[in-house]
Amino acid sequence: MIQSIKTYCDSLTGEFHSIPARRKEILDKFTLYIRNKVQENKPIRLVYVCTHNSRRSHFGQVWAQAAASYYKVPNVHTYSGGTEATAFHPNAIHALEKIGFQIKKTSEEKNPVYEVSYDLDEQPALCFSKTYDDKNNPQSGFAAIMTCSDAEENCPFIPGVELRIATTFDDPKEFDNTSQQDEKYSERCKQIALETFYVFSKINL
Repeated sequence: MIQSIKTYCDSLTGEFHSIPARRKEILDKFTLYIRNKVQENKPIRLVYVCTHNSRRSHFGQVWAQAAASYYKVPNVHTYSGGTEATAFHPNAIHALEKIGFQIKKTSEEKNPVYEVSYDLDEQPALCFSKTYDDKNNPQSGFAAIMTCSDAEENCPFIPGVELRIATTFDDPKEFDNTSQQDEKYSERCKQIALETFYVFSKINL
């Protein structure tokens, strides 16, 4: 794992106490789903869903992959999607780069594909905006993690889902082009990382 990311991850493990109890109740259901898959030796497919698949859902996809590696949880495959496709937002990319993620743009269209690496010896996460039912995402046997309230409200049914968890987060988009922009993106990125690491920290207990 890239050392700056490893250091960041190490720091998260000392902050689980800051997660509210009601939030932990929701996250514990997520942990149980993953733990059962591990015990059954089945693939763990996680799809992070947000309206535009541009910010919070990509944070979830990337951090779940990193957390699985950090806690040595095998056979984890992470994805993201939205109710509409836009693009992986530059401010979200910048927040991850500040932590140390290596991010490479591999195409030049309006909705580019990015390779996001937390470890140069591991396969990068492929990040681009898409709908949750895109052919690149699993069509059955997956958990859907709803990262925004709008997607939670406007996706009453997701075909093929085994578990649907509403871990909604405030949208850093509200601070675009303000003096608080970088601070709020980093804050949201860390919140999603912290809760994801809390989930994975309990898998092998």
